[in-house]
Amino acid sequence: MIFDMEEAVAILSRTPQTLASLLSGLPEGWVSCNEGEGTWNADEVVGHLIEGEKTNWIPRLAFILREGESKPFPAFDRHAHLNAESRTTERKLEEFAGLRTRSIESLRALIDRDELLERTGSHPAFGTVKARELVSAWVVHDLTHLAQIVRTMAQRYKSDVGPWVQYLGILNR
Repeated sequence: MIFDMEEAVAILSRTPQTLASLLSGLPEGWVSCNEGEGTWNADEVVGHLIEGEKTNWIPRLAFILREGESKPFPAFDRHAHLNAESRTTERKLEEFAGLRTRSIESLRALIDRDELLERTGSHPAFGTVKARELVSAWVVHDLTHLAQIVRTMAQRYKSDVGPWVQYLGILNR
């Protein structure tokens, strides 16, 4: 096992500032571009991350610690953000930063001993999962969406890079 809570928090705590540095103040074309029908743009990814802070990571962790495997924790609606009220990307970034700060505070309060990371719960699709696995998935989820945003933004100029496309791996995945 290589999981380390402080390493996890190091990534989780940096995601809001990474997103703000990347997206704040950009022209609309950068935050609204996507990879085609049924894909998300950067603004929508931020909305998804907000929804995760509200209804996924910490609520599920608390559920695992409280209920164990006695019943599955509630399913997470990965698309709920698409029905949320419209706000600017800047406003979403601010909201996400505040929510993430509170989530990290809650994470530290809920997991005050390493042995709690081995507690198990019941995922509605996967069955038995450990608290450690949930927190690890949270970290990788952040990294996945950071990569998605960068990849999507790169695609915006795919047809403009001409023959250099062959050397730009991000455009060839």
